[in-house]
Amino acid sequence: MLPSPAEFIAAVLRLSVWLVLLTILFVPLERWFGARHEARSRREQLHNLAYYVMSSLVPVIVLSIPAALLAVMAQHVVPAWLTSVVQALPLAARIALVFVVGEIGFYWGHRLSHELPWLWRFHAVHHSTEHMHFLANTRTHPVDMVVTRLFGLVPLYLLGLAGPSVAGSGAPALLLVLGTLWGFFIHANLRWRLGPLEWLVATPAFHHWHHSRNDHINRNYASTLPLLDRVFGTHYLPPHWPAEYGTDTPQAASLSGQLLDPLLDPLLKR
Repeated sequence: MLPSPAEFIAAVLRLSVWLVLLTILFVPLERWFGARHEARSRREQLHNLAYYVMSSLVPVIVLSIPAALLAVMAQHVVPAWLTSVVQALPLAARIALVFVVGEIGFYWGHRLSHELPWLWRFHAVHHSTEHMHFLANTRTHPVDMVVTRLFGLVPLYLLGLAGPSVAGSGAPALLLVLGTLWGFFIHANLRWRLGPLEWLVATPAFHHWHHSRNDHINRNYASTLPLLDRVFGTHYLPPHWPAEYGTDTPQAASLSGQLLDPLLDPLLKR
């Protein structure tokens, strides 16, 4: 069901507090440890704030209906024995399974958003930024966001790892929250290399190559687990940093154009 007005207001207050905290954390870090970029225009800064609001509120409003439908469908599709097996697992095992299954779903949702032209026209908005910074994480078309998140959530419901009847079904929400927070880190303008940890978790260096212009834009799809890119043959992490970011897919200068053009032009391709 759709959120109540009180829930909507609470969501707005939460995202405002988070914006303040993220700004306090990342702005000094990017200034001290990032590449020196020219100042972003006022228009781009306003667009970033608008995308931040949309990316925070769209899941609350839009995903509630698909999630409810998934829960109903899962009750008719998922075998009772599978749900029983899942509920019998220790909590730590369920959380780990939710994390791995969800990440695999996100990986393929993200990858298909690059490989299918009708999805790329929405995802290209995310790649339009030419300077990496923490708010680039939320520069996402609402359609792109919903599609990618459903790729991560559907397997959880169909495998009995999420749903109203599954104990610990708050794990998918935890997965989305942690993934979003980590997303701010890997998009940030931070020239940090983390050594052996780069084999275990996605880092700014890993994800910046995904945003490089053209050459390696179809690499490094994983949001947190680089192992998935190694398994599926899309891993790329050299010792240096990309020289240029962005995409050659044309983007409208106005926010309304960025949101409407992908809906109105089904022939848009890279």
